[in-house]
Amino acid sequence: MLWSHWRFGSLGRNTKFLKTIFSSTITGLPTSAKLSSKFKNAKRIEGLDKNLWIEFTKLSAHPSIVNLGQGFPDISPPEYLKEELSKIAAIDSQNQYTRGFGHPPLVKALSSLYGKFYQNQIDPNAEILVTVGAYGSLFNSIQGLIEVGDEVIIIVPYYDCYEPMVRMAGATPVFVSLKSPVAGKKLSSSDWKIDPKELESKFNSKTKAIIINTPHNPIGKVYTKEELQVIADLCIKYDTLCISDEVYEWLVYTGNKHFKIATFPGMWERTITIGSAGKTFTVTGWKLGWSIGPHHLIKHLQTVQQNTIYTCATPLQEALAQAFWIDIKRMDDPECYFNSLPKMLEVKRDRMVRLLETVGLTPIVPDGGYFILADISSLDADLSDMKSDEPYDYKFVKWMIKNKKLSAIPVSAFCNTENKSRFEKLVRFCFIKKDSTLDAAEEIIKAWSQQKS
Repeated sequence: MLWSHWRFGSLGRNTKFLKTIFSSTITGLPTSAKLSSKFKNAKRIEGLDKNLWIEFTKLSAHPSIVNLGQGFPDISPPEYLKEELSKIAAIDSQNQYTRGFGHPPLVKALSSLYGKFYQNQIDPNAEILVTVGAYGSLFNSIQGLIEVGDEVIIIVPYYDCYEPMVRMAGATPVFVSLKSPVAGKKLSSSDWKIDPKELESKFNSKTKAIIINTPHNPIGKVYTKEELQVIADLCIKYDTLCISDEVYEWLVYTGNKHFKIATFPGMWERTITIGSAGKTFTVTGWKLGWSIGPHHLIKHLQTVQQNTIYTCATPLQEALAQAFWIDIKRMDDPECYFNSLPKMLEVKRDRMVRLLETVGLTPIVPDGGYFILADISSLDADLSDMKSDEPYDYKFVKWMIKNKKLSAIPVSAFCNTENKSRFEKLVRFCFIKKDSTLDAAEEIIKAWSQQKS
């Protein structure tokens, strides 16, 4: 239709118009000048585009690679959890929106469970918020409570999203590092400690919050009651919020105990405690997490949630609620998943310790969580063909994936720039894996060991 209106004589006069049509039709884009000004990234995400998980997921994707890097279980979730979900999917009402701040049966179950650890009964509607995984809980907490110009203390190493989330809120992360007094020998995660004086030096009038993680990823440290009391005392002294990431709360091994800092005197009113369905029931793909705290804090997280994700999947929340009730009723029973899972994982942890030692890697034995660190200092590897500007552990892991078909995660990825060199001789392995996966890893490690001898 357009071309029927053209005359050869007028074609020259309309060349500019034709170019405009062709430009917009073929490319669908404005000029490069407009792209640079109209489509530039928001400053709050400046420099945050690189992501560890995207890079190493791609490197580990080939079926020939034994993936002990990413922290997802390949063991089966509890049968009763899967059965509950299959039943719920057949109920029409359970396939529609539910309450935006948490499915009523789920927040009631969470209130009952965590009420066993707190002196006060937790209000399921005002003091619990269910969201999209622990990521969602962290995002709601930081966006709802942290302001531009605030400072947030982060303990190094830290889960990699802490720093970018703080920066996106316009705040400044302030780092303090865990330190180990001994090098070159078999260590426990409990050997890694914070210097109380150094920690206090990070607090000032601008300090809005501190983020803690216990049991700790990646080290596997379970903070003692005394260590948490130091942090609690500083939070009270400097009127500071505490965001306590406790997603591995049930995964604590023999001789250790998990303490909730929110239960310490003076801490309930200033603490957001974060939990995770993925870590509790080995269903990381469900992406359900929760924040627990006083209403005067939780209400601000709710504001963020109602204006972002709004609500989470109803069938998953209902199935999770039913699974919680099953285990709440048998918490003192060895068959309770809160008890049986860490017992199973402790065996896998000890197996990984032995395997790593056979190839000359020095393990740091975790007291909690499902990761184990290995010191690679004593291992010779030809890294000459790897990128020279990357930290040593990045190059080592990429070399190991390429040459040994075994995947891990570089620990310096969990550090700020100034602390990377302190941790770049450590790599992280995940051991919440099926025996067949660990068997495959064992074959690789034994063959590696024989090549060394």
